[in-house]
Amino acid sequence: MTRIVFMGTPEFAVPSMERLADGGFKPVAVVTAPDRPRGRGQNISPTPVKTAALRLGVDTILQPESVKESNFARDIRDLEPDIIVVVAFRILPPAVFTCASLGAFNLHGSLLPSYRGAAPIHRALMAGEKATGVTTFFLKEKVDTGHIILMRSMPIGPDETAGEVHDRMMHLGADVVLETVRKIESGSVETTVQNEEEATLAPKLFREDCRIRWSRRAFDVHNHIRGLSPFPGAWTMHGETMLKIFRSRIDRQAAEAELGAAVVPGSVLDGSNRFLVSCGEGTLEILEIQQEGRSRMTATEFLRGSDLAGGDRLG
Repeated sequence: MTRIVFMGTPEFAVPSMERLADGGFKPVAVVTAPDRPRGRGQNISPTPVKTAALRLGVDTILQPESVKESNFARDIRDLEPDIIVVVAFRILPPAVFTCASLGAFNLHGSLLPSYRGAAPIHRALMAGEKATGVTTFFLKEKVDTGHIILMRSMPIGPDETAGEVHDRMMHLGADVVLETVRKIESGSVETTVQNEEEATLAPKLFREDCRIRWSRRAFDVHNHIRGLSPFPGAWTMHGETMLKIFRSRIDRQAAEAELGAAVVPGSVLDGSNRFLVSCGEGTLEILEIQQEGRSRMTATEFLRGSDLAGGDRLG
């Protein structure tokens, strides 16, 4: 039996682990993050991967505080893995990923070498990409640079959010993970070297990355909003109040001239009970929003109880 050690933490990794088990590759051990306070009540809770591993009856579950500790590398060596499968986990040192006799591979949420980094789904949508996909590759010390094993592409809808792409991608990824393990086990893997000249980056998102720049085209602002929805959320300010915007639509009928002359980007337009905002080029309609301290709601619901008025500025 091929000895699989599976490493992952969030919901994104769960279908991959379950697909392996269904395909006859139940992990001999699972590695995930420690139990942490989660949710509104901040109750100590296991990760989604740990919960699934317990449900699958995995015998060994490791939850290291740091993957760089020498004891962790020793624990992995003691498991004598044939293959280490990594899905949405931490960056592993060579002392860990070289423990697998047949190799260690990662599932990445882009078509490498495009969008290397921590936020490939978000960054692809924010850039207005029409397609993305998943890649499995053998681990190397330099992050996301290893030889490619398999790739599968998927389209991105023009109004699809990062959350929606994430949910479709995690199931596509699960299929590719199982196929990758089968190829490695059978010795039929043919890898492809990544073209460094085509590499692009998808760095971690910080708060200021999520701020909406209304001076940009409506097309770009729309992509920014959907690329950050539902988490961490694109945001703007109305006075001293922060507004998170989760869904929008480019208004292709309401030209600024028809709504009253050229206006400053970020201006709220009087759109007959529609939440319309002027951009550097074009107009955007806000569809779903959350005011600081309140629940997420439709723009229609928000406008009923808001003091927002035509002529107000967002920024």
